[in-house]
Amino acid sequence: MWRLISGTTKCMQQTAVVTGAGSGVGQAVALKLVRLGWRVAILGRRSATLEETAKRAGDVGEGLLICPCDIGSSEAVAGMSREVLRLFGGVEVVVNAAGTNVPKRSLEVLSLEDYHAMMDANLHGAYYITQAFLPSMRAKGSGTIIHIASEAGKQASPKSGPAYVMSKFGMAGLTQSINAEERSHGVRACAIFPGDIDTPLLDKRPAPPLAEARTRMLRAEDVADCVLFVIQLPAHAMVEELTIRPR
Repeated sequence: MWRLISGTTKCMQQTAVVTGAGSGVGQAVALKLVRLGWRVAILGRRSATLEETAKRAGDVGEGLLICPCDIGSSEAVAGMSREVLRLFGGVEVVVNAAGTNVPKRSLEVLSLEDYHAMMDANLHGAYYITQAFLPSMRAKGSGTIIHIASEAGKQASPKSGPAYVMSKFGMAGLTQSINAEERSHGVRACAIFPGDIDTPLLDKRPAPPLAEARTRMLRAEDVADCVLFVIQLPAHAMVEELTIRPR
């Protein structure tokens, strides 16, 4: 069920759409934006995790629009985007942070079902979301689209598995394509390539890392700070790629 945590709909506040906002980087980005006064449509497949994000936002959470949505479905994304644009009147920023992996991820054991599920969540969803909000950005003559990729989108490794690697390389290509075609319309894109992040996605590894190893990883908030940096750049500036790793 959709829920707008506010007594109003359209206003002059800056607006954003964040996918994967029920946990991890997506949640961290949404919380940072809403605490800065943004109105944020938070997307995820499960209402319960989105409600948890709203709960964490506390008193400032009235800027959140809770949007349960399977972004791997083009039909679901189309319906969601129409409603978001109706309520918000436009969107300045899109952050594609949704992503998943599976324990059985190597070429030897990866099932076709898992392959398609990962490509839908990690890449096709980012494409559907981008296409859904690009027209309104073009019409306004401005907009920022950020893709949370991974260092796996720079270099393949057995740790990530082929489907995840392919999806993240694809996000890099989508970012470059947006900049090549849309910069003349005032729209810019950035792909962020984090190293290991301590998020719930780690639990889907074949051998999840121990607590001690996680303490040396990035935090979701670190990547969210990178998102804010990109968003807050002046309109004439563009960072196409940004890599962040644990020290």
